[in-house]
Amino acid sequence: MSRTVVVGAGIVGAAIAFELQRRGKQVVLVDRDTPGRGASFGNMASIAVTEFPPISRPSTWAKIPGWLTDPEGPIRLRPGYAPRLLPWMLRFLAAGRPSRVAELEQAGAVLCRRVYDDLLPMLQALGMADALSENGCLSLYANEAEYAADLEHIELSNRFGFHTREVGREELRELEPAIAPVISKAVLFPTNKFIRDPYQLVLALVDKFQQQGGVVMQGAVSGIDSGNGQVQAVVLDNGQRIECSELVLAAGAYTGRLSALLGEPIPLETERGYHTQIMVPGIALKHSLIWQAKAFMVTPTAGGIRVGGTVELAGLDAAPDYRRAKVLVQRAQIALPQLQAEGASEWMGHRPALPDTIPIIGPSARVGGVYYATGHGHLGLTYAATTARLLADLLTGQTPPIDMTPYRVDRF
Repeated sequence: MSRTVVVGAGIVGAAIAFELQRRGKQVVLVDRDTPGRGASFGNMASIAVTEFPPISRPSTWAKIPGWLTDPEGPIRLRPGYAPRLLPWMLRFLAAGRPSRVAELEQAGAVLCRRVYDDLLPMLQALGMADALSENGCLSLYANEAEYAADLEHIELSNRFGFHTREVGREELRELEPAIAPVISKAVLFPTNKFIRDPYQLVLALVDKFQQQGGVVMQGAVSGIDSGNGQVQAVVLDNGQRIECSELVLAAGAYTGRLSALLGEPIPLETERGYHTQIMVPGIALKHSLIWQAKAFMVTPTAGGIRVGGTVELAGLDAAPDYRRAKVLVQRAQIALPQLQAEGASEWMGHRPALPDTIPIIGPSARVGGVYYATGHGHLGLTYAATTARLLADLLTGQTPPIDMTPYRVDRF
């Protein structure tokens, strides 16, 4: 049967399903939950085109011991999970070799340069052009030492064409009066815009997909029939079988469990991220804010202000530790002393992380008709429209506008 199944109804899967259906495919979108309720529900709403560099690099290695021993640090590893994380961590360290870092920077930048070329037409097609902010992101610094610690990232952004601008104390107060005097300077990343409500964007994609004839089904995938080396069907946990000739695995951090069904393990981990959504914050912001030294981000989104950040490494099944969300709000209130947090809601989600930071986008190396779109890390929203464009080209026999080699599944 000529049918395409897309597993995963987050921002990446929904964008892929929408684009494939728009190009004439018969598509079924499957998710274990209702659309958009995974990582896409609580991301920081950022179109973070300057965040392409691989996380693993020599400058990062020196910081890791301090991070891991600080219970409130930017990266928290739950001790009981350490043995399971070791193989992934070894690959992470290998990705940070200087010779490899340059390749990974280029691979990430190639995707980021395409982002608005693909995102803007997608928003136009949804009638949601105003969903994208006009303003960028301000990176905050309390002193010159914090600025110097972030200079590598700033210089990389400029080198790859994502130009930044330094903002002094007086201009910063004009741009965002709510920022405290403790912040002495900032750098504006004008291309790092944000989405006004990322969950509503997923719902709009799914709604338009269904209007075009697409089908949405809820259920966890428990099996994949790949007889004769070609995908035949997916099987849900309720026993239902969905025949298909093409299968796209875009289930975020859960994609590794699905690839294992095909005998194609991928080194996918979950970066557990936390946020606090404040609907009556007592302040207004025009820009998103990030304070790297305090490991948090603030975005005016979803009708309020969202505070999030840090990474917790504890796997897919451990219970949330909402102390991390509370710490982030306390840090945000240092920069934004009038920020109120009464009646706020807390959330934890799973970002799909690969050791080299670069997503997998492309066909399976083992089973015909199977494609992957996973490992986007904290750039799922950023890369979603571009991933949809690239995969749709592959599935409709068109030549993608970039070399897809760096994103292949068998690169590890």
